[in-house]
Amino acid sequence: MNKADLILSVSNVVSTLTESKAAVNRVFDSMRKALQEGDKVVVQGFGSFHVVMRKSKPARNPRTGEPVTIPPRRRIKFKMAKDLL
Repeated sequence: MNKADLILSVSNVVSTLTESKAAVNRVFDSMRKALQEGDKVVVQGFGSFHVVMRKSKPARNPRTGEPVTIPPRRRIKFKMAKDLL
């Protein structure tokens, strides 16, 4: 299921496709904003999303073999709910 399929699914409940698109976009925007602020997003029965910080680490350039350092990054982790499957 992609975003368009989700919008169509919501449009079966909401009166118009435009309203369902706005609703789905609002949900994703709210999730994005919460994650950017470092909050955890929990969807009961589905799972939770949270931000983790990856440390910098040494690596090698595969073409030259030269050592490089990968900078620290923020990543999103998803933990599935127990009753999802």
